[in-house]
Amino acid sequence: MDIKSAFLNGDLNEEVYIEQPNGFILGNDPKLVCRLKKALYGLKQAPRAWYYWLDKYLHQQGFIKGSTDSNLYIKIDNDKLLILVLYVDDIIFGSNEEDMSQNFSLVMQKEFEMSMLGELTYFLGLQVQQNKDGIFLSQTKYLKQILKKYGMEDSKPVCTPMVTGCSLSANDESVVVHQPTYRSMIGSLLYLIGTGPDIMRAVGIVGRF
Repeated sequence: MDIKSAFLNGDLNEEVYIEQPNGFILGNDPKLVCRLKKALYGLKQAPRAWYYWLDKYLHQQGFIKGSTDSNLYIKIDNDKLLILVLYVDDIIFGSNEEDMSQNFSLVMQKEFEMSMLGELTYFLGLQVQQNKDGIFLSQTKYLKQILKKYGMEDSKPVCTPMVTGCSLSANDESVVVHQPTYRSMIGSLLYLIGTGPDIMRAVGIVGRF
């Protein structure tokens, strides 16, 4: 589900003032300012106000925040389990009971203006395929995107992630590389480790340099 008004109307816990908007001058005095009671888009306090609002509401609905991930919420009702993950204004949720998921969806739509995007298939570069045999994750689309980004679409694939016996040194005579591009490459590869743990050691080694 996608929250349409995530950064709007969140309660502000601190005093915030803005200049009077164009076309609205109170009492013909342009020096007056407006005190905000609710968050607006572009306000740096808006994300915090949104998270506080949603966190408070989820706790009222019986959710418990994850101990290792503050964006993970869990609700347990006897043998029923509902898991929710929050990313800015997007919410992913699932349950072992269809009725529990449907009820949660209805409750959220009453409280927030949102749209239901259906079954999860792609999220943050992660492809999700669900069928009777289970849930399968892949990053094929993301991998093709980074190969294209760095001009490596026609590179020859190999079965091992790194040449055996490779020895890297910070003081060798290799050609100096463009550091921002190199770091961007390593960051892209680090994100692939989630579904490709076989490249973890190789990425770790090249990441040192």
